[in-house]
Amino acid sequence: MTSPAIHYLDTQDLGPDTLRRQMHLVRLLKDADRRRTCPELLRDASLGMIFEEASTRTRVSFEVAMTKLGGHALYLKPGEIHLGQKENIADTARVLSRMVDVVEIRALHHETVTSFAKYATVPVINGLTDYNHPTQALCDVFTMGEHKLPEKEFNDLTVVFIGDATNVCTSTALIVTMLGGTFIHARPEAYSIERQWPQVIDEVKQNESLYGGRYLPTIEVDDAVRDADFVYTDLWWWFGQEAEIPDRTAAFMPRYQVTPELLARAPAHVKFMHCLPASRGVEVTDAVMDGPRSIIYDQSENRLHTEKGLLAWYVYPRIERATPAVRAHHEAKVQDYLAEVSTA
Repeated sequence: MTSPAIHYLDTQDLGPDTLRRQMHLVRLLKDADRRRTCPELLRDASLGMIFEEASTRTRVSFEVAMTKLGGHALYLKPGEIHLGQKENIADTARVLSRMVDVVEIRALHHETVTSFAKYATVPVINGLTDYNHPTQALCDVFTMGEHKLPEKEFNDLTVVFIGDATNVCTSTALIVTMLGGTFIHARPEAYSIERQWPQVIDEVKQNESLYGGRYLPTIEVDDAVRDADFVYTDLWWWFGQEAEIPDRTAAFMPRYQVTPELLARAPAHVKFMHCLPASRGVEVTDAVMDGPRSIIYDQSENRLHTEKGLLAWYVYPRIERATPAVRAHHEAKVQDYLAEVSTA
């Protein structure tokens, strides 16, 4: 799946060179933010945030990021606008493009985001769909860059994802292989990427050919973590999958639960990752989540810095910035008119 360069809808929208440049921008903005000197690159710009389901990290990170960059964010909560219901997606996209400078969408179906982007004339950023979670993926490789061994490059890394082929799993597979790294998916066959998202396998193979990445599916979780730099897991079920909980629990528990005993099979430098929210005691134990190898809260914080980087990358080059003289000119005209009519 591809999209115009104006949008960020899919991890495959970026080549490795662009990805590395974006991560450098995220680093610059994070360093500035740590000293409370985040540049107001998007002063007077507006972000429309469309959510078809509830969110913590995506919603908060985008809203705070836009504020720190000097702009304004508008939260359009689930069911609050007519997207795809009383108004078709094309009309909503065209209208919002006249009112805001960028749109972030968290949608139930990937086609909603791609359809919206087709008709939008401002940048559209995918905040999560059933197929892909590109903002999380960018955040995750940035976080890996902070925590990998200094002597290792991205193409030396082994990332082991344990569990279901979630949107985070597919996004991580794509972005890790794009950077030339090794992605191992440890899972039961029934929950493989191959069975659930065959188009992702085609793109992973493309990344293997172009960038030297490696994709290794396996059912042997103990062997999978042996050379891991990062062990990653996600929820075993999401909203709408409640009826499958007994079958999913039987398939994953206890073999694919991330425990201290499993991490002990990995190298001493291994780090544990989770996009959150987590079901503590299900896909991962508290001892791992709260243990010394866990970097889950660094991940969460880095969503904020990643969103700042993405907003600056896609919006800053496309907005006009008035000179002080032009600002003063228009302000004076409006003030003069208001003074005239108030005394009439």
